[in-house]
Amino acid sequence: MRPVWPFNGVNKHRNGKDNHHSTSDACPDFLCVGAQKSGTSWLYRQLEPHPDFWMPPVKELHYFDELSRIPAVASARPRDDRDRGFLERIKRLSAQPHLDLESYARLFEPKEPLLSGDITPAYSMLSDEIIERIVHRFPNLKVIFLARDPVERAWSQLSMGVRLRNITPFDVSDVDDVIRNLMNPGVLLRSHPSKIVARWKRHVRPELFRIFFFDDLEKNPAELRSSVLLFLGADPSKPSGRLKANHNGDSSRDKLRLTEKVRSQVAQFFEQELKTCAAELGGPAKRWPARYGFSLVILFIQLLDDFDLLFWCDWIT
Repeated sequence: MRPVWPFNGVNKHRNGKDNHHSTSDACPDFLCVGAQKSGTSWLYRQLEPHPDFWMPPVKELHYFDELSRIPAVASARPRDDRDRGFLERIKRLSAQPHLDLESYARLFEPKEPLLSGDITPAYSMLSDEIIERIVHRFPNLKVIFLARDPVERAWSQLSMGVRLRNITPFDVSDVDDVIRNLMNPGVLLRSHPSKIVARWKRHVRPELFRIFFFDDLEKNPAELRSSVLLFLGADPSKPSGRLKANHNGDSSRDKLRLTEKVRSQVAQFFEQELKTCAAELGGPAKRWPARYGFSLVILFIQLLDDFDLLFWCDWIT
């Protein structure tokens, strides 16, 4: 991820104000910004055949996180001329040396009156500058974040990395070896959902930002599907083709064995984040620390101390 991008495509009026009107009314209705290994593939598979949506023929566009990166279109299966046109446009767009928000918006012209969006988990690592630009250009954009227990999420990412040979195989019983891999920025930056959520919420209006939980996908996928569709403005009573809500195309893939000893050490590595998620994300995240024997009492005492200190400072002022 690059901290600063060259930008293009936002015209200025002579009075200095930004002109957000594009030659087309097309734009994405939503972004799903992660988290990786937290149900984003499940979400794409549920939306792609749903009659209220036209989804791009590639799940992850990666337009905002990697400049001049051509998406993995070779594996895409275009369904019609709209899909083929989309793939050609995004290849041309990704070859540009600058970020062009107007041309990005026009990628979604094929949706016509339907809903559409960009599901790219790597957007969880975007900088404040990029997020601000996106939200400034698309002020009504809805943003979804699928949150998962950091211990489980990180281990799932390590399993995928080894399986895809993006990570060198390591001794999963060696705590030092495991921690070394957790310190990989590509793993570490994705494993702090409280920071990701805080960054996006600084720019997205509260009514347009929604957290959903992987815990609910495991517990009641039909209810989660309904909640997501309602938030996006779609009809949950309409089926996603023949696909059931509990369909999991990744369930049969190999995963690294996680022993109790290593699990405990990984939990200690993420202890503070687990507690912060419980306090700030709420919902199922409230139960994450207890899975590993952590108490929230100390965290709440610390928070109260911070609050008292701030109150005292205000009183003195």
